[in-house]
Amino acid sequence: MKKIYIYILFIVGLTYTSCVPTKDLIYLQNSENTDSNKIITATNPTPYRVQTNDILSVVIKTSDPKLSELFKSSPINQNALQGEQSLYFDGFTVNDHGNIRIPLLGELNVLGFTPDEIRVKIEEKLLAEYFNKASNLFVTVKLAGFRYTVNGEVQNPGSKVLYQERVNILEAVANCGDITVTGDRKNVVVMRKLPQGVETHTIDLTNISALQSPYYYLQPNDYIYIKPLKQKTWGTGKTGIESLSTVITLLSLITTTYLLLKK
Repeated sequence: MKKIYIYILFIVGLTYTSCVPTKDLIYLQNSENTDSNKIITATNPTPYRVQTNDILSVVIKTSDPKLSELFKSSPINQNALQGEQSLYFDGFTVNDHGNIRIPLLGELNVLGFTPDEIRVKIEEKLLAEYFNKASNLFVTVKLAGFRYTVNGEVQNPGSKVLYQERVNILEAVANCGDITVTGDRKNVVVMRKLPQGVETHTIDLTNISALQSPYYYLQPNDYIYIKPLKQKTWGTGKTGIESLSTVITLLSLITTTYLLLKK
């Protein structure tokens, strides 16, 4: 009789410890002492500064359409290309020296500048060399898509491109099909490329304080890695039912082996 109780306790204990608890799956949870209606302001994203190999979309318009045509980067047929392909061929790639080549303007250093600062540089150079204020010069400078990479315990890992100015880490994860049940939401790694090297930081997505993390808002070219929970390594199951089935199968195997050896 005692052995039966021991087996039951063993099964219950293993089932409890092997399944993933609900609190490890819910995003942005409040602590016990936090008012659920309290407004929490997310940290403003740091302005992105252009790095080598970035692709910029530069649009120059004036009151004279013929002059605007001179500043287009390439004569490639836009109808034959779509999305990223068009941006790759028609955009301005930042070379290893931090420069882009713009028709007529030639080499322009943009390394370490924000897109808005680059716009001001282009406008000043154009007004000084080619146009006057009466030409109604209008310049737009943007990154050719917000690119990031998510790997690890997500439904659809890989590099993604979103066409928007800001992307937070929850949006990035959702765009990859969300984190799997066996993914560690409490220890999400964000690797960020900086001029001096790569910076690594971890963020707990189950805690509402993640909104105030400097890594809540991503920067272009960020790499996100979702680590697996121990439950995946054990292979006993993600839920209580799966764990119980695994334990029952294991005990049946042990019992069958014992009876065969006993004979």
